[in-house]
Amino acid sequence: MSVATVRRLCARIFDVGESRVKILDAKRASEALSAEDVRELVKEKVVVIIASKGPSRKAARHKQSRIRAGRRRGEGSKKGTSISQKTLWIRKIRSQRKLLRSLKSTLTAKGAFRKVYKMVKGNAFKNKHALSTYLKENKLLTETGAK
Repeated sequence: MSVATVRRLCARIFDVGESRVKILDAKRASEALSAEDVRELVKEKVVVIIASKGPSRKAARHKQSRIRAGRRRGEGSKKGTSISQKTLWIRKIRSQRKLLRSLKSTLTAKGAFRKVYKMVKGNAFKNKHALSTYLKENKLLTETGAK
């Protein structure tokens, strides 16, 4: 049988692609008459089946080296739970209270500090900017305290 037929038969017998079948001695391979002859050629290493290649590890090794160097560590690369809602709340409230404390001496109305402090506690302001805007709009700051 022809070399092409031997290749095709070998690929079918060993369940591999034809491109992975390598024939080292074409003359001996063409003398094969049956599937059993092809199996014998494989045993005698006249016909060789090339090992399959898996995916390369090069990209993975490069990525790992970058991580070890401290790269790819940002917020967007993290999986799982992000910062808890409580932690975000604590950060927000502490910053707003600190701002309010620094502006305490410049507040005009008598009970303004306590009123705004309670508003901060009640989540009335999204951030420090919103708090300072509220104070300016309601004229609760003296001119020296306005930023």
